[in-house]
Amino acid sequence: MTSPDAQLTSFDAARSAVRTLSDEGVRDVVLCPGSRSAPLAYALAEAERRTVLRVHVRIDERDAGFTALGLSLATSRPVVIVTTSGTAVGELLPAVMEANHAAVPLVVVSADRPAELRGTGANQTTRQAGLFGTHVRCSVDVEAGLDPAADIRRALLASEGMTLTGGDADLNPLAAGTNTPPPATQHTHVQQSVRGPVQVNLAFRDPLVPGDDDAAPEAGDAPGLPAPTPTGAGAPDGETSLMDLVREADLPERRTVVVAGHDATALAERFARALGLPLLAEPSSNARFGPQAIGPYRVLLQEFDDRLERVVVFGRPTLSRPVARLLDRHAHPSALYVPEPVAWFEPGRRDDRVITELTELAAFAGRAPAAWLDAWQRAAARAGGIIDTAIAGEAPTGLELARLVWDADAGPLVLGSSNAIRDADLAAVPGATGRPVYANRGLAGIDGTLATATGIALGSPDHTGERTTVLVGDVTFLHDVGGLFIGVGEDVPPMDLVVLNDAGGAIFSTLEHGALAERPAYAGTVERYFATPQAVDLRALAAAYGLDYVRVEEHRALGPVLAAGPTATSPVRRRIVDVRIDRGGIRALHQGIIERVAATA
Repeated sequence: MTSPDAQLTSFDAARSAVRTLSDEGVRDVVLCPGSRSAPLAYALAEAERRTVLRVHVRIDERDAGFTALGLSLATSRPVVIVTTSGTAVGELLPAVMEANHAAVPLVVVSADRPAELRGTGANQTTRQAGLFGTHVRCSVDVEAGLDPAADIRRALLASEGMTLTGGDADLNPLAAGTNTPPPATQHTHVQQSVRGPVQVNLAFRDPLVPGDDDAAPEAGDAPGLPAPTPTGAGAPDGETSLMDLVREADLPERRTVVVAGHDATALAERFARALGLPLLAEPSSNARFGPQAIGPYRVLLQEFDDRLERVVVFGRPTLSRPVARLLDRHAHPSALYVPEPVAWFEPGRRDDRVITELTELAAFAGRAPAAWLDAWQRAAARAGGIIDTAIAGEAPTGLELARLVWDADAGPLVLGSSNAIRDADLAAVPGATGRPVYANRGLAGIDGTLATATGIALGSPDHTGERTTVLVGDVTFLHDVGGLFIGVGEDVPPMDLVVLNDAGGAIFSTLEHGALAERPAYAGTVERYFATPQAVDLRALAAAYGLDYVRVEEHRALGPVLAAGPTATSPVRRRIVDVRIDRGGIRALHQGIIERVAATA
């Protein structure tokens, strides 16, 4: 390792940074162009020629951050986003915030001016080290001329939820903002915490380009990049053994339900199946499949409320008020399964019982008594018939669109926030097996959805052979329309961007604002301030960005369009499916379903 006192050129420091990233397992880097970050760009180009890294170039830092987020979600690896100095770093804040609350190992490498230029009015210079505050697991500022390798190793550990400690002293230099490694003679150990984003701020002095002596190494016989690792539903061997024990244990009978929130994983499905319990699984839980899954659960909770005894929660429920009320009223004892630290709540801040072991969770839940699951399944069939009747008209509805998209393909599915994921939660019929489902539910914003989906498509195994399907509302689509841009020569994955186009934001109509909109005094205010009506030509946008375009206005055209896939004439195999829906009837549609289900209970 280079002595802390040795002064490296900017290019040598950048080479060390990139070499350390690749040596520590980073495989994808999203790069935004800039002058101060030029040493990193040239070093990354060398690494890509040696096929030890994939570099994805983007011109918009905000979308670049979300692309990196999506890559990390799909590969389960830390992914690096490289920016230049100034506002470029600030553009990453939305993606960093989402990564914080969703526990995604996003590694921000921000280039900066050297210390002597800070606070002098130098161009594009601000206090960017520590800019992300509490949203990163650590932040370090590496002075110009110093070797960043040790800091980068520790930052990668922190992104994976690990901190180096020794005795009672915290030996993680990132926490102190230094770049001096722990003494080699002092005992250290790794402390487990929560995965999440980190920032490494690298200062560079001129010159920022390779010198005459900085000849790029030849592309040798590099091993090449490993295939992306799927984030599938398989269980580790130890977990499978525990499930066998749970299945065979002598447990009391209890009328318990299993709630699977975002990122619950397929373990929730296996647990519910082992104990014969009803499974109430959100779409992005990746547990919404199998014989225990109750599709329209949220319109059935009131019907079963007085019979419920206990609730077991996997993951983070975020979608429906009926589930929130179930967990907030404390009418039924509830337990949250948290086998390791999570990013979305602080210890001691929740009232439900936190359980870390499956055997203890099984003892809490108990085994389903006779007819408990059957009662839920019969109610689900009844509610499903009511939903079928409600969406059977000629005009497309969001519920029908969500159901068809859910069933249309086996590739990755990305659901936008707002109505898209909630429509899937109500109408998507659980199948025998699951498909990978993603959603930005850390903070549940609509920002960066198209870029996140592009990262997921790029990071999914064998992305050249399957589509990534994206279901978003028109406002979510327009909010991130810049995410459609991918430069010439960059890798472009096959994607279907299905847009629920109801000419504005409809989610507020299903909330209290929808009732106010029915009163003349508030109708105009709700329409303008909440619905934000729009009349953008999506066909023109598709043409501008080089995507195929299909417009759907009739009920019977939805299925064939989704099943057909992209047209053979599209060189990039991306298309926009523009589904026109009248949002004027959305509130009545949902209210009618709720009332008819309650009336037939």
